[in-house]
Amino acid sequence: VQLVESGGGSVQAGGSLRLSCQLSGYAYFVAWFRQAPGREREGVASVTWNGDTLYTDSVMGRFVISLDNAKNTVYLQMNSLKPVDTAMYYCAARSTFGLWYRDSEYNYWGQGTQVTVS
Repeated sequence: VQLVESGGGSVQAGGSLRLSCQLSGYAYFVAWFRQAPGREREGVASVTWNGDTLYTDSVMGRFVISLDNAKNTVYLQMNSLKPVDTAMYYCAARSTFGLWYRDSEYNYWGQGTQVTVS
């Protein structure tokens, strides 16, 4: 499975961005991770192919993960962005059960897209 992210960019605090992750094949679990300079990669949100979602506490109520089965695409709508959200955002996918926020559980990764909030 190949993953291609898009939609990153620079935005002022309080603004919004929508990230997209195009999958070349099927994976039951898809998640967004992010990594800021000098920090460990962290799970942001995950979605299953039947629509179940999970979020890390810091983005709850601001970010929404969704999928379009017909387009094989997962989205991350990011609202009320803060400077602390600045990071490289990665899409990841797996088909085995595990802890959604643990990056070692994922077999497939995209190249990342930069989000900068000032």
